[in-house]
Amino acid sequence: MSRALWLLILSLFSLTFTLSASSSSWGSRSILRAVNTDNADVHDYAVELNATNFDEVLRDTPASFAVVEFFAHWCPACRNYKPHYEKVARLFNGPDAVHPGIILMTRVDCASKINTKLCDNFSVGHYPMLFWGPPSKFASARWEPTQTKSDIRVIDDGRTADRLLSWINKQTGSSFALDDQKFENEHLSSNVSDPGQIARAVYDVEEATSTAFEIILGHKMIKSNTRASLVKFLQLLVAHHPSRRCRKGSAEVLVNFDDLCPLDMWSADRQEDQDVQAALGNFQICGRDVPRGYWMFCRGSKNDTRGFSCGLWVLLHSLSVRVEDGESNFAFTTICDFVHNFFICEECRRHFYDMCSSVSTPFNTSRDFALWLWSAHNKVNERLIKEEASLGTADPKFPKMIWPLRQFCPSCYLSRSQKNDGIEWDQDEVFKFLKEYYGKTLVSLYKDKGINGNDGTNRVLEDLVPSTNAIVVPLGAALAVAVASCAFGALACYWRSQQKSRKPRRSWS
Repeated sequence: MSRALWLLILSLFSLTFTLSASSSSWGSRSILRAVNTDNADVHDYAVELNATNFDEVLRDTPASFAVVEFFAHWCPACRNYKPHYEKVARLFNGPDAVHPGIILMTRVDCASKINTKLCDNFSVGHYPMLFWGPPSKFASARWEPTQTKSDIRVIDDGRTADRLLSWINKQTGSSFALDDQKFENEHLSSNVSDPGQIARAVYDVEEATSTAFEIILGHKMIKSNTRASLVKFLQLLVAHHPSRRCRKGSAEVLVNFDDLCPLDMWSADRQEDQDVQAALGNFQICGRDVPRGYWMFCRGSKNDTRGFSCGLWVLLHSLSVRVEDGESNFAFTTICDFVHNFFICEECRRHFYDMCSSVSTPFNTSRDFALWLWSAHNKVNERLIKEEASLGTADPKFPKMIWPLRQFCPSCYLSRSQKNDGIEWDQDEVFKFLKEYYGKTLVSLYKDKGINGNDGTNRVLEDLVPSTNAIVVPLGAALAVAVASCAFGALACYWRSQQKSRKPRRSWS
C-alpha cells in the first residue's frame, strides 16, 4: 500500500474520531475518557499535565513532593491502573483533598505528540511509569536510568493503590490510609516547633488575597464609598505583596479598575451587573490556580479554625515590614480602611477599627507601624485566648498565643519573668525578628524556586516622581503599577493625573 493511501486512511480515522468526540461535548480530556467510557463520570483527581504547563505547575505548586505518571491513553494496562492511581490522588489533590499540599499527583500522556520530547527527557521505557521527587526538581529536568545521583526516583512498587500508598508512606515517614477522611490521621506540625515553617505561608498569603477578593465580589461590597479604600489597598499590594504573582495580578486589576468597577456597578437599574461581576471575577489576582481551596501553614486541625484569618494576618504583617518609612502612614490607613470596609466578621472588624481609631499621631517610620500591627495582633490574641478557653472553641494543635515565643526570639524578652501587667519587650529586637520572619523567611521558598524575583522598579523611580509633595499614593505603589503594565507611559500619565485631583489625607484620630 502506498504512503499516500496510508496517510489518507489515517486522516479519515482522525477526522472520524474528532467528530465523535465533538458530538459528545467532551472537554480537554476527551481522548483519555474516550478509552475509559465505563468510568466517564468518575472525577479525576490527578492533574493532567503536558509539555506546555509541566514546568510551570510543578515549579509553582506548594506541595513538598510530586508523583508523575507517564502513560499512554491507548494502553490497556494504563486504563486498568488509573482507578488505583486516582484512589491515592483523592487523598492529596484538589480543594477537597484529605491531606492537601503535601503531594501533587500528576499524569502525562506520552501518546500525545506534544509530550514526545517531555517523555523522552525522562527516558520513559514502559507504561505506566511513575516518578517521585520534589516538584521543582522536575521542571526542565532530565532523567536517565544510568544516573547514580538524582532527586527524582522511579517508583518501583506502586502497581496497586495500596502498594503505591505504602511506598509513599515509607518515603515520607507517614501513615496515610486509603480510607482517610478529612481532618483524620492529620500530620500537622505545631506552629511552635519551627520558625522556618512560616516559609510555607507564602502560599497562604496568596490564598488569603484571592479569597478576600472573592468575598468582596460575592457580597457586592464595592460601593461608591468603599472604592477608594480598595484602590489604595490594591496599590499597596502592587508595591509590597510578598508574591510576585499577586503583585502582577493586583496591577492588572488596578489598571482596569474603572472599567471593571464602575461607580454604579451594583445599581438596580444596570443590566450589565452580571457581566461586570463576571469580568472582574475573571481577573485571578494571584494566578489561575489560586485560590487552591486549602491552606498550608495556616491549616487548622479542625475545619473551622485558622485558615483565612491566619492567612490575612500573615499578609498584613508581611506588608508592614516591606513598606518604606515614607509609606508607613499610608499603609496604616490603607489597612485600617480595608479591614473596616471589607472584612465580613462584624465583631472582628469593630475591634480592629477601635484599635486603629486609638492612634492619634501619624506613623513616621515603618518600624513604628510594624510594631503597632504586632501589638494589635497580640491584643486580639489576648482577647481570643480568654473567649476560646471559656467556650472550648480553641484549636488544640494551634492555640492562640502571645508572639513571638521566647524560643523563637529570646532577645525579644527583656527579662526572664513576666511583669504583672504583661511581658517586657525589647522592641528593637522584636522589629528585627518581624523583618526576618515576615520578610526574608516568608519568601524563602519562592526565592529557592526562582519565582519571586525583583520587579526592577528602582531603575525607573525618577520617571514617576511628581514634583508636588501633596501625595497620597505611595511612590513605590505607583511605580510598581507602571512597571507591571505594558503601557508604561500611559500609566505614568494616569498616576500623575490622579495625584492632581487628590488631597493629603489625615491619619486616624
